[in-house]
Amino acid sequence: MHKILIVDDQADIRRMIMVALSGGDFELLEAKDGVTALEMIREYRPDVVLLDVMMPGELDGLQVLEIVRNDPQMEHMRVIMVSAKGQVNDSELGMQKGANAYFVKPFSPLLLLEAIDEQIAQLNGNA
Repeated sequence: MHKILIVDDQADIRRMIMVALSGGDFELLEAKDGVTALEMIREYRPDVVLLDVMMPGELDGLQVLEIVRNDPQMEHMRVIMVSAKGQVNDSELGMQKGANAYFVKPFSPLLLLEAIDEQIAQLNGNA
C-alpha cells in the first residue's frame, strides 16, 4: 500500500482529494501547513506528496519542496504541486525546484489520480 500525504491549508480541498483517492489502494495522510507537512514527511515517508504552493505559516509549498529535494533520504518521494497559482512561470518554477507534476486549482480529481498512478509506477520502475 502506497502512502500519500495531502498538504493544503483548505480543509475542503483536502477532503475532496481524500474522497477522490478513497477507492484506491492508498494510505492517506493529511497536513494543513508546511511545518506539519515536513514533520509528517520525515515520520511517515510517503511515496507521493500532494503539496499546495501557497500556505500560511513558516513554510510554503515551494520551501517544503526544496527541503525534500535537498535531503538524500527523501529523494525518492514524488511531489505533485497543487496550486491556485496558474501562470506559466508558476508551474515552471515548481518544476525547476523539483516537482514531478503541477496541477492548477480547480483540477480534475480523475486527472490527479492518473498523475498519482503514473508517479507510483515510476517509483516501482514500471514507467
